[in-house]
Amino acid sequence: MVNLLPLFVVIPLAVAFGLPLLEKLHSPERTSEVVAVAATGALCAGALLLLNSGAGTYWVGGWAPTVAIGISLVADGLAKLLLCLVSLVSLAAAVFAVSYMERYTSRPLFYALFFLMVAGMNGVVLAGDLFNLYVFMEVAAIASYALVAFGCGRDELEASLKYLVVSALASTLILFGIGIVYSLTGTLNMAQVGARAPALHANPAVTLAAAFFLMGFGLKTAMVPFHAWLPDAHPSAPAPISALLSGVYIKACGAYVLLRLVFSVLGASPLVAHALIVLGAASMLVGVLLAVGQWDLKRLLAYSSISQMGYVVLAVGVGAEVLARGGPKAVASLAVFGGLFHLVNHATFKSLLFLCSGSIEYATGTRQLRELGGLSRTLPLTSGCCRIGALSIAGVPPFNGFWSKLIIVIAVVQAGHWALGALCVLVSFLTLLTYVKVQRYALQGPAPAALARAREAPWPMALALVVLAIACVGGGLLLPLYQGALVQPARDVVLDGLRYAQWALGGQG
Repeated sequence: MVNLLPLFVVIPLAVAFGLPLLEKLHSPERTSEVVAVAATGALCAGALLLLNSGAGTYWVGGWAPTVAIGISLVADGLAKLLLCLVSLVSLAAAVFAVSYMERYTSRPLFYALFFLMVAGMNGVVLAGDLFNLYVFMEVAAIASYALVAFGCGRDELEASLKYLVVSALASTLILFGIGIVYSLTGTLNMAQVGARAPALHANPAVTLAAAFFLMGFGLKTAMVPFHAWLPDAHPSAPAPISALLSGVYIKACGAYVLLRLVFSVLGASPLVAHALIVLGAASMLVGVLLAVGQWDLKRLLAYSSISQMGYVVLAVGVGAEVLARGGPKAVASLAVFGGLFHLVNHATFKSLLFLCSGSIEYATGTRQLRELGGLSRTLPLTSGCCRIGALSIAGVPPFNGFWSKLIIVIAVVQAGHWALGALCVLVSFLTLLTYVKVQRYALQGPAPAALARAREAPWPMALALVVLAIACVGGGLLLPLYQGALVQPARDVVLDGLRYAQWALGGQG
């Protein structure tokens, strides 16, 4: 199965560069849609196949692991988890875009940028060295700049420019961190760096590199105080891209890399663990407080993403802190499991909510809550899916968000952080208030006269909503059935820490 790894980059790149050639065909739009759905479906099937295989390393070109220039693609439990999330959300977004993107011009160009972004995210997840991780991260970022500005309106172009400037700053900080790591170890292969990391823990340069990585990937993840770009960029993008950006991009190019670097490359330290806890707690509280006051539905969802990713970073930070001080490994395991489980859940319910906002805007022409109302009667399917997403993100049982938040609260309290446990509960309550507001103004109440003729979205959009809604319901109820194949292997990779180096150098594809 390890020989499948290059296909997760090759297929989306081939589609991305091949789709613009379809402009000369008789019906390029319809052909590009078929190719896009088929390609994302193939990637999703490949990601599921990988779950049944063991961890392994594919050395591109057959270079031996001792060769410094060898490029490796690594598939362990953590990478497989992210591949599944990227593939699932990409498939839902591609199906949704079949009807949604009819209002835009040049759909082949849209899908080309779409697959360039997917290729970049897959490459980041699989990259075994810091150089190629950086390259793939930039590929995904450049595609996302263009997709945020795809409507070519004033707001879209302004948001894209702001996003580009902030992302360029993040890339610069990350590059500084990579440079320091290379100067200390003489290698960019993450497994080789991890093997040499224990001898470098006393070196203050390692702390400096970790600080650069925290700031750079904190910007990519939109952690407070590095969050200013996200509320403009995500609402400005077309709804399928908003789902990708909030559902998987900030995870694959932000949270995932932080996890990989903190645990598997540099090794967890008390200072970094406490920084993650502070960033996570601040993001949870500030994000939800900013979300409560929003009347633009997509801006509300964007601020909510900041808050929900704070749960993930907080849980992982608590796990790292317990490990760093030699605390009970069972508590660290529970915290990391809760963080990764919430990462999976956030990918489903936040993608669902952004696609619901796109469906509402498609049917009504607005996403301002004050201009909406009565959609539960005119758009029953979209409203039902929106309610499922809202209940999931608010942590209402039995939906998936409840279980991951409950696990995080229990782990945080067992680690001795009672105040942080109370904060998790408070933020969950404020999140519920935020989405009660959405239900009250968008789905309930009298329908404005201008929306009397609003009709349900076309079936491809509805299909994407239903699939993600089922994932939100089943994600919590069916956890015992899939945790052993999906979440637990990723947790074990995080907890194994620097032992990642022991096998990642020996796997030969």
